[in-house]
Amino acid sequence: MSILKVSNIRKSFGKTEVLKDISFTLEKGEVLSIIGSSGSGKTTLLRCLNFLETINNGKIEVDGDVLYDSSSKERMTEDKIRENRLNFGLVFQNFNLFPQYTVLENLTLAPTLLKKGTPQEIESKAREIIKSVGLEEKVDFYPCQLSGGQQQRVAIARALAL
Repeated sequence: MSILKVSNIRKSFGKTEVLKDISFTLEKGEVLSIIGSSGSGKTTLLRCLNFLETINNGKIEVDGDVLYDSSSKERMTEDKIRENRLNFGLVFQNFNLFPQYTVLENLTLAPTLLKKGTPQEIESKAREIIKSVGLEEKVDFYPCQLSGGQQQRVAIARALAL
């Protein structure tokens, strides 16, 4: 079973159709790259998958559960949109780290709020991910104490923590 199935996604801004019938599946353990020239719709696709943009047509399924189906007449609530976003990690170009939190706290905040395990389990997983991105010596540093590349790795690690 596919971990992600995207079917017939269409997105327009006014008369400009940016996404034209996009479909793909992603199996567990697979890596998918989205490449294209500037303005070709790469970011729009990611924003649609993360419910930051509304899809005009199509269907998104995660682990066999339908997260969005344009043929459904039911309107999604803000709570449902927030819940759906938890299925995706998105690293923005400007990282959006919480400046008042350390590297470790940036990684443990969302899993803690979502009750994704005991505090010990969450911290252990976060430390493991921090080590995997080569920042184990920076675990108690704040974003302002890190280089741009280190901040980017924290943002990637935070996405992986979910």
